Amino acid sequence: MTRVRLTARGLGAVLLGVPLVGLGLWWRYPGVAGFGIALLVLVAVGVASVSSRAQVAPTRVVRPRTVQRLGACTGVVELTGTSKRFPVWFDATDEVAGEAVAVDIPLLAPGQTVKVEYPIPTHARGLLRIGPLTLSRRGPAGLAHARTVVGDVVEVRVVPRVLPVRGLPGGVRRGHIGADERVERGGTDLVGLREYVPGDDLRRLHWATSARTGTLMIREDADPARPHLAVVLDDRAEGYASVADFEDAVEVAASLVTVAIAEGHPVRLVSSSGAVDVELPAGAVGADASVVLAALADLAAVDEPSPSSGARPLPIRDLDVVAVVCGAVAELSGLVLEAGRASVGVVLVVDPEPALAVSAVGSVLVLRHVKAEGLLDAWNTAVSR
Repeated sequence: MTRVRLTARGLGAVLLGVPLVGLGLWWRYPGVAGFGIALLVLVAVGVASVSSRAQVAPTRVVRPRTVQRLGACTGVVELTGTSKRFPVWFDATDEVAGEAVAVDIPLLAPGQTVKVEYPIPTHARGLLRIGPLTLSRRGPAGLAHARTVVGDVVEVRVVPRVLPVRGLPGGVRRGHIGADERVERGGTDLVGLREYVPGDDLRRLHWATSARTGTLMIREDADPARPHLAVVLDDRAEGYASVADFEDAVEVAASLVTVAIAEGHPVRLVSSSGAVDVELPAGAVGADASVVLAALADLAAVDEPSPSSGARPLPIRDLDVVAVVCGAVAELSGLVLEAGRASVGVVLVVDPEPALAVSAVGSVLVLRHVKAEGLLDAWNTAVSR
């Protein structure tokens, strides 16, 4: 669809030309009337020049469709001039999340094809709606312009940045399901029970439970060298000094989860409000961090007040390594209490003015830094081995 409008210059020419024609005829000044008529004719020519269909075949591609925050995302506009005689000159803008992004289009000669790349801003997490692309043509002397809307609206998901970080501490032992303590059992630990199915190794029968329930039950064991990581992200706005601090907290959580998944650890990510609760078992088929990153992409800080407990209790099976990520204004007592239930408990605080980078509250290690990169460096030094 093409819309033709006068520019400010063209409107001024009309407002000047009409009085000149009227006054020239009234006062019998042919020169004044002729000048006014010339202005009006020039405006009419400008309108006519942009009223016809644009002699161009446009295409627009945006890639990639999933990108980390502040990562490179590019729009590519390809224009082919279909006019056989005259060159065409365009201004172009693409709409990104409601804001216009200028696209510099060179003069398009007859039959020429030009390809122009332009950056898509990815400074904010979430789902970006990109498009439509608007092509604008100007007539002679810039008195009129026509806008043509082309291209589809596409969506790009901006996920949190994943920063470099080492993995989890090894050798964390799990305990029996339902027990309050963690007990070593040789080379593996009991993490669950399930009913026997034909083909199961009978050596893995859990005789005590089978005798008590009357149903054959199979042990589910895990290698203690691959501990379970649970990341609790405090997503309450009142816990952060600024929006930027919350972004750093999200990136810390995303980085820890990503490295754990890459190393084959079972992972669970939960937010304090319950908006996010994602679990990936160890060795899951096709397991990667994309599910977790997609969940974090749309996560926003909520205005709900923090409960006295600070975080929802994690089940026993998630208490190998617990990393709580929060802001400097958060109520730490409940968060530290939850981390203290784990074999290894760590609280990572995004703090604009950290008094002490590394400290401890009982068995819980508390790391503080201004930025996500500093917190992950502290994790590498104090936690990962």
